[in-house]
Amino acid sequence: MKTDLHKDICEGRIFESIYNKYSQSLHDYLYYKYGDRLNPGDKAQDAFAKLWENCKKVTPEKAKSFLYTVANNLMLNEVKHQKVVLKYQTESPKATTNENPEFLLEKDQYFKKYQQVLSKLSEEQRTAFLLSKVEGKKHEEIAEILGVTRKVVEYRIYSAFDVLRKELDNFKIK
Repeated sequence: MKTDLHKDICEGRIFESIYNKYSQSLHDYLYYKYGDRLNPGDKAQDAFAKLWENCKKVTPEKAKSFLYTVANNLMLNEVKHQKVVLKYQTESPKATTNENPEFLLEKDQYFKKYQQVLSKLSEEQRTAFLLSKVEGKKHEEIAEILGVTRKVVEYRIYSAFDVLRKELDNFKIK
């Protein structure tokens, strides 16, 4: 039977090692799942602050799960808040640029279509795809983050890729 060397993470060096180990991947996970508009960096930092507040209750083995759960809940709360804000927000005019208007229109149309296709993907497909192709994480790492097997991650990534390839003209990934 495995015995824990540390009952909690209140010791500075233990907390620092947990922070160094999970801060970037937590930020990236939130970014890919929810986008940049909801400040994933702030939510990741808030999750670590909550972890520090509850350091007596959390063992080092449970720290990753605690962080991801708290950060996800913080993002969900922010999504709810943004829905309220959107009801009362007025659109501001877009900034001007010196690029060719035809190029800007094509770029905007392609980006909108890409966003539409991404939104058609399931949350699981989109998260696995972006973690793999944009962040460059390995399938094993993604499986650990999402709590599924490597085969499930591979299926989600390749099915998302198929949908994107079918829906978008000239869609290729290096």
